[in-house]
Amino acid sequence: MSRKIFTGARIFDGERFHDDKALVVADGRIETIASLNDLPDGETITLDRGILAPGFIDAQVNGGAGRMLNDEPSPASMYRIAEGHRPYGTTSLLPTLITDTGEATAAAIDAAKEAVKANRGVAGLHLEGPHLAPARKGAHLAELMRPVDDRDVKALSAAAEAIGTLLVTMAAEQVTARQVRELSEAGVTVSIGHSDCTSEAAEARFDAGARGVTHLFNAMSQLGHRTPGLVGAAIDNPAVWCGIIADGHHVDPKALRTALRAKRGEGKLFFVTDAMSLVGSTENSFTLNGRTVRRETGAFCSRLVLSDGTLAGSDVDMASAIRYGLTYLDLSLSEALRMATLYPARFLKLDDRGRLAPGLRADLVHMTDGIKVNQTWISGEPA
Repeated sequence: MSRKIFTGARIFDGERFHDDKALVVADGRIETIASLNDLPDGETITLDRGILAPGFIDAQVNGGAGRMLNDEPSPASMYRIAEGHRPYGTTSLLPTLITDTGEATAAAIDAAKEAVKANRGVAGLHLEGPHLAPARKGAHLAELMRPVDDRDVKALSAAAEAIGTLLVTMAAEQVTARQVRELSEAGVTVSIGHSDCTSEAAEARFDAGARGVTHLFNAMSQLGHRTPGLVGAAIDNPAVWCGIIADGHHVDPKALRTALRAKRGEGKLFFVTDAMSLVGSTENSFTLNGRTVRRETGAFCSRLVLSDGTLAGSDVDMASAIRYGLTYLDLSLSEALRMATLYPARFLKLDDRGRLAPGLRADLVHMTDGIKVNQTWISGEPA
């Protein structure tokens, strides 16, 4: 048995902190959190104070390290994107293909089937389109959007079985409740997004099995006092999980603070980056579907815009999102960390990660008290 014993840092187990303890890892899995005076034999890794936590989990990553998944939907691209986010504490992510052709979607599915087996930080696949609403297209190409048909249901169901974790963002206008039910029963995680739907239409999809809402507030019908829209339905439904982009550009912090206070029941808000290729890159622009996206520096972090000023994904990383939550969203340190670890794991049903509990993967991040990442491990090995 190969055993490693991590000492010197506060341990956050995904739910709460442990002080003056050690994390014991055996063969890439968590063995226990032990008292310092009752440690087993093994290699001791002494950390320089700070926090040792589960590795961050990001359900929406369009790109990183200079690569967009849409540019080359291949296993190599997925590995490169994951490596680009690793310095910011992310040990599991879903490479995200934004609205594209059927050929690109098929290629991304095939790539994910291979990439999830490599244990290099790719936990599944997120297809954000093409079943979105042109009225709420954001930076996506409306001409490629279309309704779900029975062939899509069959193909996505087969992809979920092969990949393991498949998240698909769909507009309520483009998918029926029956189709949502069939997809959910086949293991697809359905999230409603890029939708101009009524709250009633959203609720019908939630009742049919849709588990989430993609980047709450962005590209969706807003909360009105007589027309609650998708935002109102998402906040009010106790079973629905919502990703949020905490970068200071996509949503005003007052709106996020309100949502955090108002969200009912077990469904939680969790951080996603919606990151583009510039995270982990020194470049200041890239091309998206033939259009130039440029980086504008300033504020909490840079923002990414098309020539007409439309936001085109984010330039935020997961560690920065946690810092934003601590600074602007009135979050406790424990809750901010849960929003990057425990909650996305529960939303995606990644039951083997997101916590430091016996038998789970030893995907770890060590960071300073100021949430600056020092080191990550995947299955107990430095990554």
